Amino acid sequence: MTGLLDAALRAPASVVYGLIAALVFAEAAFLVGFVLPGETAVLLGAALAATGRLTLPAVLAVAMIAAVAGDSVGYAVGRSAGPRMLAARPLRRHAERLDRAQVLMRRRGGWAVFLGRFTPFLRSAMPALAGLGRMPYLRFVAFNVAGAVVWSTGATLLGFFAGHSYAAVQQTVGAVGAVVLGAVALGLVVWRLLRRRRHPRSPR
Repeated sequence: MTGLLDAALRAPASVVYGLIAALVFAEAAFLVGFVLPGETAVLLGAALAATGRLTLPAVLAVAMIAAVAGDSVGYAVGRSAGPRMLAARPLRRHAERLDRAQVLMRRRGGWAVFLGRFTPFLRSAMPALAGLGRMPYLRFVAFNVAGAVVWSTGATLLGFFAGHSYAAVQQTVGAVGAVVLGAVALGLVVWRLLRRRRHPRSPR
């Protein structure tokens, strides 16, 4: 995390905003969220806002707009590609989870789109599955925008306060201590992600 922060601190602000937008957009538009969640970019951008490198309203606006736009593209891909999308080689390894997500979509409808925004796998897959299931676009947009607003606001505020906490720790225990604490926190996050992959939760 500290390495990413240092690299981002050296990059122009416009580049960092563009990177946040690209990752959040691509998460659902091109289903890259299976390997690279866009939430990471939002958290990093908000942490930089806490340092004054970026502005919090701009990070929030970029995350929100990119999330809505990316999901709309994902919806269009699912609607146009149809079952061929699920048969694509990159998605075959996720076939079982995609089947469960489709069941969730049939049971919950628009609420599946809203709730899917808060789970990495579903955040990437649900827009395309909504298009594949022929959910009316206006209904999709309503739940998608609501989910994007809540998700982007929560992720941005979380990253912002985390950035403030990092700065406070660095002032209290010094740079070395902050790096150690950051490494421990990063280790816990990696452990949790690995545990999720080994024991994925079934969509309800």
